[in-house]
Amino acid sequence: MFIIELIKTFLQGIVQGITEWLPISSTGHILLLDAVWPMNVREEFFNIFKVVIQLGSILAVLVLYFHKLNPFSPKKNSAEKKDTWVLWSKVLVASIPTAIVGFTIEDLVDSVLSTPLVIAITLFVYGVGFLLLETFPPKTRVNTLGDISYGRALGIGAFQCLSLIPGTSRSGSTILGSSLLGTSREVAAEFSFFMAIPAMAGASGLKVLKFILDDETAPFTSDEWILLAVGTVVAFVVSLLAIRFLMGYIKKHDFKVFGWYRIVLAAVIAAALILGWL
Repeated sequence: MFIIELIKTFLQGIVQGITEWLPISSTGHILLLDAVWPMNVREEFFNIFKVVIQLGSILAVLVLYFHKLNPFSPKKNSAEKKDTWVLWSKVLVASIPTAIVGFTIEDLVDSVLSTPLVIAITLFVYGVGFLLLETFPPKTRVNTLGDISYGRALGIGAFQCLSLIPGTSRSGSTILGSSLLGTSREVAAEFSFFMAIPAMAGASGLKVLKFILDDETAPFTSDEWILLAVGTVVAFVVSLLAIRFLMGYIKKHDFKVFGWYRIVLAAVIAAALILGWL
C-alpha cells in the first residue's frame, strides 16, 4: 500500500513542479488531484505536504537564478552587487501584503475556500482575465527588473494576495498584475519567480511551525517524512524544466493558451460537480 502512496506523491510533485510556475494554479491542481485520487494520509499532514513540497520549487529558482540573485557573487562589480540588493529589497516590499493577509485568513482558506467549486470559479475568472489582457494589452513601460519601482512592486504584491484563494495561481495573479501595471512578459515572469521565494518559504515555515506547536497533533511518522521528501525532490526537478519552458515560451508567444486552458479546466470541474464526480 505504501508503494501506491509513493506513486500518488510522485504525481503530486510533478503537478506542483509544473503548475507552480505556469499561471494555472498549483494549489488548485493539487487539490483536484487529491479529490480524484486522494492520498491515504491524515488531513493535518496533507495540509502541510501541499505547502512544504513548494520548497522544492523554490530551490529550483535559486539554482537557475543563483548568479542574478546572489549579491555576494565575485563575478559582480560593486554596482551590480548594489543592484542585486535593491532587487531583493523590492521583492521583500512586494511580499508585505501577502504576509499580512495570508497570516490573517490562512485558516479560512484551508477550511472554507479549498473546494472544487471555488477552484472552478477562480480558474474561469482569471482565464478570462488573461484573454482580456492579451486582447487589450496595456502599454509596456517596464522592460527590465531594475525599472520596477517600489510602488509598482507593492502593487504587484497586492495582486499576489489574490492567489491565497485556491485556483487563482500565485504566478498567475502576479504575472497578470505585473502586466496590468506595465511590465513586459519576461520581467513579469521573472519577478513572479523571485517573489515566490519569501512567499512560499514563509507559508511553508508557518505551516510547519503551527504543526510543531500544536500539542494535539502527532509528529510525522517515518513514512510521512519519506512522502514529504519524495514530493519535494520531484517538485524541484520538474520545476527546473517548467521554468525553462515558460521563459522560452513567452519570448515567442503570449498568455492566451493559459487563459483557454483555465477556462476549459473550469468547465470540466463544473461538469464533474454537476454529475457528482467531485
